[in-house]
Amino acid sequence: MGDPVANYTSRLQQQEGEVMLLQDEIESLRDPQELNFTSSQLDELREENSRLKYRIDILKRSLQEEMSQNDKAMLNINQHLQQIFGDAINTAYPGIENPPLTVTPNQQAKFGDYQCNSAMAMAQMMKAKGQKVSPREIAEKIVQYIPNNELIERTEIAGPGFINVHLKRTFVSKLLSNLLVNGVKPPSLKKKKKVVVDFSSPNIAKEMHVGHLRSTIIGDSMCRLFEFLGYEVLRLNHVGDWGTQFGMLIAHLQDKFPNYLSVSPPIGDLQSFYKESKKRFDEDEEFKRRAYQCVVKLQSKEPDFIKAWNLICDVSRKEFQKVYNCLDICIEERGESYYQDMMTAVIKEFEEKGLVQLDEGRKIVFAPGQSIPLTIVKSDGGYTYDTSDLAAIKNRLFDEKADIIIYVTDSGQAMHFQVVFAAAQLIGWYDPKVIRVEHAGFGVVLGEDKKKFKTRSGDTVRLMDLLEEGLKRSMDKLKEKGRDKVLTPEELVKAQRAVAFGCIKYADLSHNRINDYVFSFDKMLDDRGNTAAYLLYAFTRIRSIARLANIQVVSLRTAAETTEVLLDHEKEWKLGKCILRFPEILQKITDDLLLHTLCDYLYELATTFTEFYDSCYCVEKDRQTGEVVKVNMWRMLLCEATAAVMAKGFDILGINPVERM
Repeated sequence: MGDPVANYTSRLQQQEGEVMLLQDEIESLRDPQELNFTSSQLDELREENSRLKYRIDILKRSLQEEMSQNDKAMLNINQHLQQIFGDAINTAYPGIENPPLTVTPNQQAKFGDYQCNSAMAMAQMMKAKGQKVSPREIAEKIVQYIPNNELIERTEIAGPGFINVHLKRTFVSKLLSNLLVNGVKPPSLKKKKKVVVDFSSPNIAKEMHVGHLRSTIIGDSMCRLFEFLGYEVLRLNHVGDWGTQFGMLIAHLQDKFPNYLSVSPPIGDLQSFYKESKKRFDEDEEFKRRAYQCVVKLQSKEPDFIKAWNLICDVSRKEFQKVYNCLDICIEERGESYYQDMMTAVIKEFEEKGLVQLDEGRKIVFAPGQSIPLTIVKSDGGYTYDTSDLAAIKNRLFDEKADIIIYVTDSGQAMHFQVVFAAAQLIGWYDPKVIRVEHAGFGVVLGEDKKKFKTRSGDTVRLMDLLEEGLKRSMDKLKEKGRDKVLTPEELVKAQRAVAFGCIKYADLSHNRINDYVFSFDKMLDDRGNTAAYLLYAFTRIRSIARLANIQVVSLRTAAETTEVLLDHEKEWKLGKCILRFPEILQKITDDLLLHTLCDYLYELATTFTEFYDSCYCVEKDRQTGEVVKVNMWRMLLCEATAAVMAKGFDILGINPVERM
């Protein structure tokens, strides 16, 4: 994604230059007596003069509108610094092609706020070309070409060539005021791109289990991130709703509920229904024969069989929706059946381009650099997962016109998607330099014994059982803390759901998705450390500060517009900078799709706030009476800014905090 600040700055400079040229032109037309023009020429020049003035007014309005629009967005300080240092490096060393640019927040306050480490890498590049220049000398030259700007107070060169950057406190204060007045707004996009996220994807006739938990939670959070940043997002549920298993399910339905066409069958437990049909399929040859006949009739779209298929799918959808309601998931179902009619055309296209090989009756496609082929037609003429995934990716590229496509499945499918993507590139459906297609894989959920998460009997854990257990444990935790004594019944239920589902989501998202993670209710409900329970309680405490001091919302809004956010105390300064790192955190996640970075940031923000609150009085009270004697409003504004960023972070993670807990 391009740098909105750099793009805006470039357009701003271009338009300002044009305004100056036009003004010079107008000035040259002000004294017609010296130009010896005829009357008709003079009229033409006056007309041109009017047009130029009109253009200047339009340009000035355009500049003001663009400045107003960008002023409301949060500034990505890191990106802005990269632009400044990038320009300085290119000016100081124009002969170096694609010079390395590294700007990071400083870990130790004594060394400044940010650090540019480009000089060392540049020295290596120059050495490879026979130019021996010390990194420190390079750093000194870069610093010489840093233009005056509103962001950097001063720079220092440390060690072999680190450039330490100290930010201007007045500018940071201004950015915080902007956040408080306008809210947490993302930088405006240069182009509104379309993102398709394929996630959750359970199988019809099977209950959602703990294995679907990660895809559902991670995929939803990615969608929320892209939606917040202003992208058009299509959330797709690629359910397993087609295939040979439906033959045995329909045959079993016909036997068990022969009047299913006129009376809706009471299938209460679809999992048991599936197991019964599978047992018959494995043991009864006559039943197996009928099941295959049912598949043929379903694929031929005979009405009675389509109705049976829809009945089975509807039972599953209702069960899936219970999970989605608990986890607050919005998703559009487009199962394998959606792509059935597209598959023939896909196979024909591969054949016409000479990309299909025959292998013992199968039709296969080998993509460059891939060791295994895709089977697009089986030896019996049937289609495969490979076929439906090729049809799906083509639909998303050409019909949906996606700029970004993300598949959120377990890492075990990484090789499959690698081959599908390679085949899509081979046939010319997309260029990876233009369209981003990515598999966001994740590890498995483990039990506390570090083995695959199972019930005591060894079965896969049903997702609804897990969520219900979470509700029970969160209520126990709230009662243990005595919250049932101070909250109304309605507030208690809200807090119960916020803690239960928030903790389950956060426990997943706070781990690097690539790794396996251990599922533990005890750890996720612990209100110490980097857990949702800790963050939710911290958020509630921050929100209560103004309420307990009887400071009205309208007073805080007025203060945001009129009160300077002072950052003189070291803890105020540390908190202010931490709040403003939010846009660069989101940019990093947009690039690598690793959501644990946001969890780590929210935990850092909460602990930094605690340091600030312990050291800086926001509200001063009379020790005897407990009455409020002084409100340090700029510090209250820091509380509000912290809460605003935390709330938006929670929203991206799909966590719903409550005001009272």
